[in-house]
Amino acid sequence: MKTLYIVFNFFRLIPHLFLFFLHPKKNIIKYEVTRWLEITNRSKNVIWGFLELMIFLPEFRNLFYYRIGKLSYLIRWMCPPMNTLYIKTKNIGPGLFIQHGFSTIITAKSIGDNCWINQQVTIGYSNLVDCPVIGNNVSINAGAKIIGNVIMGNGSVAGANSVVVKNVPENCTVVGVPAYIIRRNGKRVRKDL
Repeated sequence: MKTLYIVFNFFRLIPHLFLFFLHPKKNIIKYEVTRWLEITNRSKNVIWGFLELMIFLPEFRNLFYYRIGKLSYLIRWMCPPMNTLYIKTKNIGPGLFIQHGFSTIITAKSIGDNCWINQQVTIGYSNLVDCPVIGNNVSINAGAKIIGNVIMGNGSVAGANSVVVKNVPENCTVVGVPAYIIRRNGKRVRKDL
């Protein structure tokens, strides 16, 4: 039944496929398709997988439309994005994965490679100019808030519902309001930021 549904929807995704293969960022998009397919345990075929992701995961649609930029306005009506997921960051490295992107706002100076963002996350400004920098391989769990001119170091994790308002060193896990370190380089600690 799933296969039949994908075949039926293939025709509305033909413009998306053209952009997938012809866009200057096609290598980043292909990398993200592969990563999303691996994480969600779906087809390993990139073309079939791209169709699956576009049909069944609106979070992926938002990311795809972000990657193709203004061209997305010509085709997004055919396969609408998630309307409660906002991606307003100018520089996002390849491999961003958004799980359950409901009610999520992503507004950072930059986001590194292979980051993972869950639902109801806010990454944003504390005033007109200060917003976060997110490093590589960072995980931001459900409900976490990262606000202001802070840096989430490479390999760090913001625990569910944590509120990060100060810099987080590399390879640290933070929890709480305000967030404090509970794990550094795999070892359990408790240290206020």
